[in-house]
Amino acid sequence: MKISREQVEHVARLARLALADEELDALTGEMDAILGYVEKLNNLNTDHVVPTAHAVPMENAFRDDRIGPSLGTQKAVANAPEAADGCFVVPKVIE
Repeated sequence: MKISREQVEHVARLARLALADEELDALTGEMDAILGYVEKLNNLNTDHVVPTAHAVPMENAFRDDRIGPSLGTQKAVANAPEAADGCFVVPKVIE
């Protein structure tokens, strides 16, 4: 067994989980099976596999920065429920 019941109890306590005895027994078996599978993965030859952050190739979808006309204060506050002096008026949050 790769993980003990005491270790499962410790992890459950860290996660603030209250588990019954039968739940602890079931989780111990399940976590042991998971760790066994991970051990099989550790035995794979990955010498020529390049580490990646994603399983599929990713490309930056952002556009290039270009200077363009701004929206302007009047258009920005045009649909605001309430505006004053070119600013949005919002309820006071801090007293």
